[in-house]
Amino acid sequence: MKQAEIHELAKQGMYHGEPLKGKIEETHISWVILSRKHVFKIKKPVKLSFLDFSTLTKRKHFCEREIKLNEQYTDIYLSTLPIRFQKNSWYIGGRKGKLIDYAVLMKRMASAKRMDKVLLGSGATEYNIRALAKVIASFHQKARKIRSPFSLPVAIGLFNEIVKTKPFVVQKLGQEHTNTLTKSIEWSNDFLEAHKKRMQQRIDHGFKRDVHGDLHSGNIFLYKKPVLFDCIEFNDAFRQIDLLYEIAFLCMDLESFGEKRFADSFLAEYNRLLPCIEIKEDEHIFNYFKCLRANVRAKVNLMSATQADDDQELAHHLADAEKYFKLMNHYMAAGSSCP
Repeated sequence: MKQAEIHELAKQGMYHGEPLKGKIEETHISWVILSRKHVFKIKKPVKLSFLDFSTLTKRKHFCEREIKLNEQYTDIYLSTLPIRFQKNSWYIGGRKGKLIDYAVLMKRMASAKRMDKVLLGSGATEYNIRALAKVIASFHQKARKIRSPFSLPVAIGLFNEIVKTKPFVVQKLGQEHTNTLTKSIEWSNDFLEAHKKRMQQRIDHGFKRDVHGDLHSGNIFLYKKPVLFDCIEFNDAFRQIDLLYEIAFLCMDLESFGEKRFADSFLAEYNRLLPCIEIKEDEHIFNYFKCLRANVRAKVNLMSATQADDDQELAHHLADAEKYFKLMNHYMAAGSSCP
């Protein structure tokens, strides 16, 4: 679907005989329409280096896969529905009209309970963090172990992909952040070479598992029992990762909100429930993983900045990219004394 069609669907579309009158939220790979009782997630028709939503058949497949994977830890995913157009009107579900696309149907949760919004309002508590650690550790304990070996070239490539954004960083963010980008690549290369043996040992010890892959505060609702959602369905390699890399995203995210105390508390409780830091070197690897997560978030925001519709949106994504570059610097400094 196209942007204009999404706006028409959200404003005028019908589901079960009722108008959606929905609000649109957008990422670089999907649109989300929030109606009063339901959420409709529609994949953008894009093909990137790490995903392919370019055809209707592929988008339907990944809608169905998203539901299947997320059903492991939540019941908010309901079904895949067709989006149809008939007589100048839009419909979700049903059999009449021209098939245009597909949507994932979800229950609507209370937006105020989404963890990133709770953190912005300084409403999170130690109880929330411990409860979240319990939910995640329980899920991870049951997750399938992955035995595919550590690949140094793949690991190097994952971190260094950010170099593609360098011309844009030079143009929009200046020399300081360009230097961070350049320095981080050299730092990462050296770290991975020095710790590749331990990375493989962690796989041998069962720490690489099929987990969530995108575990940050925007994908968590802080109810009494926290709700996880929106795992990565489009690329298995992004989901089949070291447990430390999985939780590094959440801890880095908490630190980006200025909540290091919660990051430390989460890690301590999670590691008590599911010990995954065996030796001192694992702490250094965890720090590296936080830097890698900040790297990926910087890259995503830079990609979104290049697609910004207006100056306000551009400024928002550039400010977030700067925030993650600063975190990368922090993690590199913390890791500079690593053996």
